[in-house]
Amino acid sequence: MKNLNNLDKQYIWHPFTQMKDWLKDKQLIIEKGKGIYLYDDKGNEYIDGVSSLWVTVHGHQKKEIDQAIKKQLKKISHSTLLGLGNEPSAILAEKLIKIAPAGLKKVFYSDSGSTAVEIALKIAFQYQKLRGKKSKTKFITLENAYHGDTIGSVSVGGIDLFHELYKPMLFKSFKVPVDNILKLEQLLKAKHQTIAAMIVEPMVQAAAGMLIMPKGFLESARKLCKKYNVILICDEVAAGFGRTGKMFASENISPDIICVAKGITGGYLPLAATLTTEKIFDAFIGDKSKTFFHGHTYTGNPLSCAAAIANLDIFEKENTLEKLKAKIEFLREKLDKYKNLKQIKEIRQLGFMVGIELNSEKAGLGREVILEARKRGVIIRPLGNVIVLMPPLSISLKELQKLVKITFESIQAAMRM
Repeated sequence: MKNLNNLDKQYIWHPFTQMKDWLKDKQLIIEKGKGIYLYDDKGNEYIDGVSSLWVTVHGHQKKEIDQAIKKQLKKISHSTLLGLGNEPSAILAEKLIKIAPAGLKKVFYSDSGSTAVEIALKIAFQYQKLRGKKSKTKFITLENAYHGDTIGSVSVGGIDLFHELYKPMLFKSFKVPVDNILKLEQLLKAKHQTIAAMIVEPMVQAAAGMLIMPKGFLESARKLCKKYNVILICDEVAAGFGRTGKMFASENISPDIICVAKGITGGYLPLAATLTTEKIFDAFIGDKSKTFFHGHTYTGNPLSCAAAIANLDIFEKENTLEKLKAKIEFLREKLDKYKNLKQIKEIRQLGFMVGIELNSEKAGLGREVILEARKRGVIIRPLGNVIVLMPPLSISLKELQKLVKITFESIQAAMRM
């Protein structure tokens, strides 16, 4: 049998990874998963502490999702939405609209969070043109924002580590601090005639290190955008599908557009969606000049949509959000026990989204922590010197306690080195 570690190192270029370090060290090769656990090719078991990059909702090998995909396989694996419809995409669209924030009525499918954002930006830009507001071409975004890795989504990003290099390729956007609603109001008052839309990660800026939005900011931003006829886009890619304790973090404010991905299929297959209001959709109805010229080959893929339907059915059948309330409180209690450790600068939690900021500026410390965690049977991933916990929503209290305990043991071990 071929050595998978060698094959990986010989042929694969990994995302968000300094390959010098990767090629030097021995790496895990994941062979299978079951429930909240991952298993490597040597048979070792690990708690999946970040839901395989924030996507796994009900666990690996969830019977209902497995069966839904197998059932769809017997019908058809893919059929384009360009000029045709398909059964799973229509059923899923109805389900999404029923659970989405009030006012959202139309679904545009794609295949990743970045593309969902890219679509939202293009829709907002074209919408303003179609309603005769040709000067409205700019976007407002928040400092420390992350909305994906395509050119448009990077243009509304604000994390220098990820985005600084690409600035010559990007369009300029207005950036405002998340803790100063007055600056947003001043910007809108002065520049609203040039602003098409504002995009935010509602309630928590995940990739920035789980930065929690100040109370009231989102509601105030919604009111200001309405006042100045600016589209509000909520990027729910990370926060959606139960991560904050609610199905969607923006469900109380009725945004004009939301972008969803990651947890939409329960962590099984690539799928994303951009949801808009009827008012926005209607502006595109007319002759060919009003067409939204955007699309993806795998838009509305039947297998992905079948997985997503099963995922949403499980939320309802298993009362996932209601059960999550006790787990969120339990997690908060366990985290509180460690908040005064000298190694910890701050612990930030919103629902099942946790950022543990280390009290150190040492380069590479986050990586040392996750390697210590692996020795103890946990897979987590850092954002710089912030350790992220985002386990599957299906994790038990006992497993959650073990995850937290090992995480802090790993932090202490790494910081003694």
